[in-house]
Amino acid sequence: MKEISVKELKEKMDEGEDFQLIDVREDFEYEMSNLGGILIPLGGILIEAEQIAKDKPVIVQCRSGKRSAAAIMQLEQQFGFTNLYNLKGGLLAWAEEIDPAINVY
Repeated sequence: MKEISVKELKEKMDEGEDFQLIDVREDFEYEMSNLGGILIPLGGILIEAEQIAKDKPVIVQCRSGKRSAAAIMQLEQQFGFTNLYNLKGGLLAWAEEIDPAINVY
């Protein structure tokens, strides 16, 4: 599984690179804090797979990186995605390395 660090994600954001960010946490978690990605909770990831781009890098994130890794495995197995990257450490790493003011739980 391909991974990306929070620092690499921040660089992509700052440089305005073309990529898609998918957040696989639950609604209440997303409302508490998010990085501006599209919310597709893990439980519905296969049903909502058509929302996920196949023509550019897609970074999948959650709180710690575990649910996003599970989502990527499902999408790669079921639909053959090859452009997915797991955000290593998830929002917890983002809070630790990039923005300590972000609300984590």
